[in-house]
Amino acid sequence: MTDEIWIVDDDRGVRFVLSEALRDAGLAVREFGDVATVRDALRAARPSLLLTDVRMPGEDGLTLLNELKAQGIGPVIVMSAYTDVATTAAAYRADAADYLAKPFDLDQAVASVQRALASAALPALPKAEPIAINPALLGESAPMREVFRLIGRVAASDLNVLITGETGTGKELVALALHEESARRGHPFVALNTAAIPSELLESELFGHEAGAFTGATRRVAGRFEQAEGGTLFLDEIGDMPLALQTRLLRVLAGGEFYRVGGRELIRGNVRIVAATHQDLAARVATGQFRADLMHRLDVVRIELPSLRARRSDIPLLAQHFLAATAQQLKLAPKRFSRAALKLIGQRDFPGNVRELENLCRRLMVIAPGAEILPSDFATAAGSGSGGEWTDALREWAVAALEQGEADIHARARDALDQTLLQAALQASDGHRQNAAQALGVGRNTLTRKLGASRTRKP
Repeated sequence: MTDEIWIVDDDRGVRFVLSEALRDAGLAVREFGDVATVRDALRAARPSLLLTDVRMPGEDGLTLLNELKAQGIGPVIVMSAYTDVATTAAAYRADAADYLAKPFDLDQAVASVQRALASAALPALPKAEPIAINPALLGESAPMREVFRLIGRVAASDLNVLITGETGTGKELVALALHEESARRGHPFVALNTAAIPSELLESELFGHEAGAFTGATRRVAGRFEQAEGGTLFLDEIGDMPLALQTRLLRVLAGGEFYRVGGRELIRGNVRIVAATHQDLAARVATGQFRADLMHRLDVVRIELPSLRARRSDIPLLAQHFLAATAQQLKLAPKRFSRAALKLIGQRDFPGNVRELENLCRRLMVIAPGAEILPSDFATAAGSGSGGEWTDALREWAVAALEQGEADIHARARDALDQTLLQAALQASDGHRQNAAQALGVGRNTLTRKLGASRTRKP
């Protein structure tokens, strides 16, 4: 083995800056532009560490990584500008020491190399066998790259995981990915939304019950803990769990044993817990609504999912994916977004996050009349729930009008707004102008003048 660090990347610029940074750190470096030249060099020498890009002309870096693993050569650090869950997980399954998402900070890259070199002599940890991760987890933004990296790193362990994030960010998909990439993947993945079950039934849902335990319990029923035996139990919205049940759950997590409701048989379980919440558990602990000891039991490893507005660059990718998936599911002719529509959808805030985006794409697939979705289609497909949607519809109308070269859109929009508000206020006040003006916060003369102006402009 040589004391050299080998860098494999078809991008000469990446090789140069990374080599210089490593040499400045006192390390010897050798550069390669493809996998074939690395194989030739391996006949005569072995590196102390190798960094490889994933996507290169010819064979890719993951192929090289697997070959090096088979030959007992390492450690290997993988680099890529195209980070996704499948690639990240595949790299870690093949014993990659680290995964650097391009563009990376050079100081962090050097630190990663130094860490890998320092731990090279330690015995390798066992890794889970390969299995495909859920393809619905998509994203190329920096926040999602970090999520993928954590999934790949944590999945093979048996630690409890707490997933946090706003509603609709995909917490159950992450839980499923953790299960599918773990050694428990051959056993059940069982999900329970603790906020969706009435508190009086939640204990039975979790732990099961014996016949006669309560009115209507005519037979023994296994709870979610028994159903998930050997696998993963996903407890969604854990922050809403009643305090009494928190105490019982804590005992199960501490001892791995529980009784069915109305039962005397002590059941020992082997289940990995993955919990999720959109709430601030620390704040709920401070107000006495959540047990601190239970939070610490669940929050061994935390994965925080970003909101969709925090990763806007992923919105076009997700939107096109959901549009194509809906066409396939509903057996409809495929549609595509126009450039303007794709730009517009990327500007939305989506308070409901990925779930809201998916629902919008499903509506657009069904409602939009043409094969190409235009900005004007968004107003038709908009739902009627959230308060911000009328401004979204206004923005979409303005974009479409500007693209078509229409004139005086500010005056037209202002007049339409005035007329809509005036008519709504008059209807709410049974035609009484003084009350309508007061409700709108304008003078009666102003209301009368605007009404007259709107009537004058009518054809």
